[in-house]
Amino acid sequence: MSVSGLLSLLGGLALFLYGMQMMSSGLEAAAGSKMKLILERLTANRFLGVLVGAGITAVIQSSSATTVMVVGFVNSGMMTLNQAVWIIMGANIGTTITGQLIALDVGALAPLFAFIGVAMVVFVKMPRAHHIGQIMAGLGVLFIGMEMMSSSMMPLRDSQAFVDLMTRFSNPLLGIAVGALFTALIQSSSASVGILQALATSGAISFSSSVFILFGQNIGTCITAVLASIGTSRSAKRATIIHLMFNIIGTVLFTILCILFPLADLVASFTPDAPAAQIANMHTTFNIVTTLLLLPLGNQLASLAVRILPEQPEENRDEMHLEYLTPVQVSSKDGNLGASAIHIGQLQQELDRMLDMAQDNIETSFDAVLSRDSSLLTKAEKMESYLDFLNKEISKYISRLITYETNEQGSSIVSSYFTITGNIERIGDHAINICGYSKLLEERHIQFSAQAQEEICQMRDICLEALNALHQREAGDLLWLTDVSALEQRIDDMTDLFRKDQLERMKAGTCSDEACILYSELLTDFERIGDHVLNIAQEMSSIREHS
Repeated sequence: MSVSGLLSLLGGLALFLYGMQMMSSGLEAAAGSKMKLILERLTANRFLGVLVGAGITAVIQSSSATTVMVVGFVNSGMMTLNQAVWIIMGANIGTTITGQLIALDVGALAPLFAFIGVAMVVFVKMPRAHHIGQIMAGLGVLFIGMEMMSSSMMPLRDSQAFVDLMTRFSNPLLGIAVGALFTALIQSSSASVGILQALATSGAISFSSSVFILFGQNIGTCITAVLASIGTSRSAKRATIIHLMFNIIGTVLFTILCILFPLADLVASFTPDAPAAQIANMHTTFNIVTTLLLLPLGNQLASLAVRILPEQPEENRDEMHLEYLTPVQVSSKDGNLGASAIHIGQLQQELDRMLDMAQDNIETSFDAVLSRDSSLLTKAEKMESYLDFLNKEISKYISRLITYETNEQGSSIVSSYFTITGNIERIGDHAINICGYSKLLEERHIQFSAQAQEEICQMRDICLEALNALHQREAGDLLWLTDVSALEQRIDDMTDLFRKDQLERMKAGTCSDEACILYSELLTDFERIGDHVLNIAQEMSSIREHS
């Protein structure tokens, strides 16, 4: 290959990869804003899971991106390993859409696509038009790059050395290894399949040799998910193992079929004059057939992943989870017996655990402000994420119970628990607000006066006293609710007093403007914590009345 041919090849490759990145980003921005929400709300239905995985991957043009999202959801506890299996299977099908797009003979229209897309980005002000323009420009640039690569590789057909090299890839193991390695390097099966299609279109490689490279590319695409799983929970790592097993099983199966049977010739016969379409069709066939074969065995794949990477109890504690509640399948039959009565004890324990976390975060947040140590913000944010997770899971649990609860007393109790979990979550939000002030204090070199710091210490102590009082409730004890109400009133009174003291400091010039603003916001959070504590206490008393 001449120097100009090599430069043309590199330029075409650059345009191809950049066009794919543009198209993927545009698609995700235009239509992918809800994809995480869709994945998060996914049910355990295997067919729905496969369809959602395929659909989202087709939208964002990346099975790696979908799998990385799945790893994240499994790591946070928002998705079970069994749910992840179906998404991963669907993602492998959805990623084949890129090859099919490339196989379409629209190269002559590529400059038009690029022009229209760039015009929309440059001249149209609407954000959605920008996204659509980015998609069209990316598609056009992708095809221009594809055409450049194919043209630059045409002379290689007459190079005996290159032909001999390509012939070696007819060795299945070598072809698979090359495909896996190359895809692992560029971390995109869609891009590596596109480059293989360009080679085939130029006549530089035969379809019979390219199939083994194609199979290896399916294995190589797993590297992105493997990298994403580093530092995650064991469940998240198992999701990557499932992704890897799926593609290894498919590769072994199709390699055997291609060796023992003329599978490559059969696929090629559908589009004899279109090498790019042949590769796209084999890629689609590979993933659809493998999914259909493994679909009944999805739960077994999840179990095998657990056996490969067994649970270690000490590690499981770091993963977000429900400690006392277990996934409940509520039915109308359960409801007739008063389903909530069976689970009330577990629900109370889970809420007590959640309340302990909120209390710890309040203490951490006040300490961060007093010490002006923003490093504690990471700890507080991690705990807040856990509180959000618990609020969501407990709320879902309660909503299932209350749907079938026919007993009026039971229904009232469950409703009170629903209100309690929301109030605990809000306490966590105010803790994060308070902790966030430490970052501003540190970055802007703001210093509270000695009197303000003393008042903040008092705020911390009474907040912890009020939260601790919630754990000391007595059955039917009206004095307990009176005590909590008195604590909430003290918080209100202290807020009023401290605001007056702040005004005096402002008049005396001992308080900077920025410090005054932060202190005022901190007082608001302090007062709201007291309100939520009283709300929780009132609901707890209501539960006692209905018990």
